[in-house]
Amino acid sequence: MNVLSVASEVFPLIKTGGLADVAGALPAALKPHGIRMRTLLPGYPAVMAKIGETTRLGGFDTLFGYPAALLAAEHEGLDLLVLDAPALFDRPGGPYLDPQGLDHPDNFRRFAALSLAAAEIARGVLPEWTPDLVHCHDWQSALAPVYMQHGGAAHVPTVLTIHNIAFRGQFPASTFPELALPWGAFSVQGVEYYGDVSFLKGGLMAATAITTVSPSYAQEILTPEFGMGLQGVLANRIADLHGIVNGIDTDVWNPAADPHIVSPYAAATLKKRPANRDALRERFGLVATDGPLFCVVSRLTDQKGMDVLAGVIDMIVDNGGTLAVLGSGDPALEAAFRTAAAVHPGRVGIVVGYDEPLSHLMQAGADAILVPSRFEPCGLTQLYGLRYGCVPVVARTGGLADTIIDANEAAVAANVATGFLFSPVSEESLRLALRRVFSLWRQPKIWARLQARGMKSDVSWDMSATRYAALYAGLLAKG
Repeated sequence: MNVLSVASEVFPLIKTGGLADVAGALPAALKPHGIRMRTLLPGYPAVMAKIGETTRLGGFDTLFGYPAALLAAEHEGLDLLVLDAPALFDRPGGPYLDPQGLDHPDNFRRFAALSLAAAEIARGVLPEWTPDLVHCHDWQSALAPVYMQHGGAAHVPTVLTIHNIAFRGQFPASTFPELALPWGAFSVQGVEYYGDVSFLKGGLMAATAITTVSPSYAQEILTPEFGMGLQGVLANRIADLHGIVNGIDTDVWNPAADPHIVSPYAAATLKKRPANRDALRERFGLVATDGPLFCVVSRLTDQKGMDVLAGVIDMIVDNGGTLAVLGSGDPALEAAFRTAAAVHPGRVGIVVGYDEPLSHLMQAGADAILVPSRFEPCGLTQLYGLRYGCVPVVARTGGLADTIIDANEAAVAANVATGFLFSPVSEESLRLALRRVFSLWRQPKIWARLQARGMKSDVSWDMSATRYAALYAGLLAKG
C-alpha cells in the first residue's frame, strides 16, 4: 500500500510541536504493516539545508503564481517529497510566523499550495508513484481532500487527522478567490465557516475518514466546550470519526541509549538516573533540595494551563520543590516565569525557546513533569515522561486522561499507577495534586515503583499503527 502523508512539519527536519513528532514517527511504525509512506512537506530553509541530495521528480510552472518543484529525498529513514517553492517557503522566521512572531500574511496561499500539490500527486502528476491513499495532518494540509474532490482524484481515499481543533486555518472570505476552487466550494458543505474560510472545516467535510489523536479528545470535540464551532460538522461525520492515541518513537526517546543525557539508564537501573538530575540543576542554576525537581516543556499559553502553574510556584518552593521551565509563548507568561525565577533564585529556572536536546535531559533529570492543560488532544510530553521515569502530573482531559493511570490509593496498592491526574484546571485543584506528589515523593520505595511502572508502559506506535493500518485497509476495501 502506498500512502502519501502531508504535513507542515516533520521531525527531525522541522518542528514546532507534537505534529512533527507524529509525522516523523508514523512512516516507520507503518512499515511492518506493508505500508510505504512518503511524506510531502514544504521546502523551508531548515528543510532544504538538512535533506542533502535530492532528485527532481516534477514540478509546476505556476503554483498560485509561483514556480515550484517536487523533490525526492531520504533523511534518517524518511521517504520525502519536498515542495520546493522558494517564493512561498524560503524566508526567515518559522513555518508559520515571521521573525517578529506574527503570522506570515500569505499563510493561506502557502498551505493551499501544499494541499494542491498533494492533490496533484494523488491525481497522478508523478507517473512513477501514485498513492493509494492520502493522509493529511491538521489545517495546513486539510484542503487536499477538497482539491481532490474538485480535481479528478475523488476516487483516492483520504484521512484527515486533527491534532488540535483550536487551529482551524481560518482566513477572511476575501482569500477564497485565490484558492483555485470553484465558487460552489464556498458553502456550508465546503470551506465556508461563519462567513470566513476554514481550511480545517473544508477538510472535515471532504475527507473520507477523520481521526484525532486520542479517544477522549474524539468525544470532547463533539461538545461546544471543545469543538471550537466545528462540533456540528463532526457530529454529522461521527461514523467516520476515530480516536487513535499517538505513540512516540521509542528509538529517539530511549533513556538507555539517549545521546542527549549524561547517564543512560533503564527501569532496572534507576540508580544511574540522579546524575542527570545534577546536570539539569546545573543547566538551570538550581540548588539541591529535599523535594522533587519538577519540569515543564511546553508552549507557555493559557491553553497549556501555564497561568495556573504560575499561580502555584510559591507552594512548590515552600514544600521544598524546584522547577525547571523550557518553553515560549505568551509574553505575559514568559515574564511571569522570569519573575518567579528572580524571586526564587536557585529554586526556579527558565529557558525561553525550544531546545530538543535539553528537553531530553529534562525528562531524564526531573522527578516529575507538569502538564496542566485546559485541553490536550493527545500530548506527547507525558509519554516521554513515562518512558524516562519522569512522573507525569497532568490534567484529566483528552489524551492525558487516556494515557496516565492516577496514583490514587487503590492504584498505588495494585502497582498500576503511572502518574497523577487532577481536575478541574484550577490553582486549588493543582495544589491538591501537588500535595499528593509531595506525599508519595517522601516514600522512596513507592515513588520508585511509580517510576518503574511508567517506564514499562507501552508508549510505542505499535498498537496505534495497527489501528491506522486497519483503517487504511478498510477505506481501500470500500473502493
